[in-house]
Order: sequence, then structure tokens, then C-alpha cells
Amino acid sequence: MRAETDRLILRPWEARDLEPFAALNADPEVMRFFPARFTREETAAYIERVAAMADTGFGFQAVEEKASGDLVGVVGMAPVKPEYPSAPAVEVGWRLAKNHWGKGYAQEAARGWLAYGFGTLALTEIVAFTYVNNIPSRRVMERLGMTYDASGDFEHPGLAEGHPLRPHELYRLKTEDFRA
Repeated sequence: MRAETDRLILRPWEARDLEPFAALNADPEVMRFFPARFTREETAAYIERVAAMADTGFGFQAVEEKASGDLVGVVGMAPVKPEYPSAPAVEVGWRLAKNHWGKGYAQEAARGWLAYGFGTLALTEIVAFTYVNNIPSRRVMERLGMTYDASGDFEHPGLAEGHPLRPHELYRLKTEDFRA
């Protein structure tokens, strides 16, 4: 998907994105709700993996600020992995560089993906989930009109028992609520 909002360009990854995205993934504050920061090599592998999803209509793509040309971060959608309790479903997610926090960019870019998901892909529901204490992401979900589903809370299956980031909350958005 390639799309533009008022302030952003949602686009496929380009070679110039590796260094700023690697810096974003190495930032301890940005990655505080992830089990570990990514190395440059792990960032390159992530870009390759999510770029390969483009043929499926899904993926996590680069988000560029129109005014500066800066890489803001990554936003996108993907099928939820089968081992997650909310599967089968499609998830929307984001990760932004710290210098772009507080500008409404996560919400703006995610809205572009939601419009694509409910429009082009004709999805009936899109979910999002996060670590229970990730208040900034929860606020974005709420601003998107997503509803917290307490019955969907889960322990992240990719993290070991007892890991402090394991408890996650689930949010849902139905097509009729998005269009309202």
C-alpha cells in the first residue's frame, strides 16, 4: 500500500530507511515495551520480513513526514499469529521515533491503514494489543475509536512465563464503528 495523509506518506521501505529505523529500534525509550532492542542486522531482517508481506495486502511500512522527508517510524497491519488468543484476526500496529511522539502521527498513519483494511480489504474487524502499562499506545487505540475488550486480555505467547511484559490488553474496532 502507498498512501498519503495530510502530513505523512505511508510507503514501502527504501534503502535510505535502514539507518534511521535501526536508530529507532536501538533507542531504549522507544523499545521500553519490547523484550529487547534490535541490532542493525535485526532491523534489516525485520524490514525484509515485513516488506515480503506486501504481496498479501498486509505489511508494516515506512512512514515519512512530508515536510521534512524524515522517517517517522513504522505503521501497518498483519494477520495475528495463530498462537495468539485473538487469532484469527488482523492487527494494526505502530512504532515511532521519539522525536515524532506527541504529534498525532501514529493515529494519522493508523487511520490510513484502517481505511485500507475496512475499505479495500473489506475487513469486518481490526484489533490491536499492547503491554498493559503501555499507556501511550492504549491512548492511540482509544483515539482511533477502538474498544478495550477485557475478555481478550492475554499473556503474550512469545514471552517466557513470568516475563514482566507478558500481560497484554486487546482492543477491537468494527467496520461500522470506524465509519461512524
